[in-house]
Amino acid sequence: MKSSIEIKLREFEQEDLDQYLYWNHPTREFHKFNGPYFKPLSVEKLEERIEKWREEFINGEVKPLKKWNVIVDSATDELIGIVTWYWKSEETKWMEIGIVVFNEKYWGHGIGYAALEMWMEKIFNEKPEIVRLGLTTWSGNKRMMKLSEKLGMKKEAEYRNARIVDGEYYDSVSYGILREEWEQK
Repeated sequence: MKSSIEIKLREFEQEDLDQYLYWNHPTREFHKFNGPYFKPLSVEKLEERIEKWREEFINGEVKPLKKWNVIVDSATDELIGIVTWYWKSEETKWMEIGIVVFNEKYWGHGIGYAALEMWMEKIFNEKPEIVRLGLTTWSGNKRMMKLSEKLGMKKEAEYRNARIVDGEYYDSVSYGILREEWEQK
């Protein structure tokens, strides 16, 4: 599904901090899908994190959130969500990626597909050493599983009964794509 809303990815900026705080409040709907087996930060902890980042920006630290890009509406620069990466295995050039669309008004518009496709392209282009990208979700997040497959990722592992959400067990599901598979896509 092509997004009906034009988006862009850009670096996280100091001006995004207040919007980030607003959209990441522990009562937000996205917490039910984005790793609900992890307890969201309390308001106090979230505010502490924001103030730490604010200090890093003020102190001129180079890209304090360099493993993130924010997803914004191209027309309004409104914060929609984030895309992230971390090393799963730096030795084997394997990165794990993630996405959160926390602004509910943008749900159902193909934003996740568009943003994750741009993020994967950016990582593969900017980091020629990367051999593979992975993405892990849980079996209760059917939309993320479907999105991973739509992006050409293959289901590579399913860890049974590895997550508990609302007292019920779910599987942890991992997807991956090799550079050559992405380039053929």
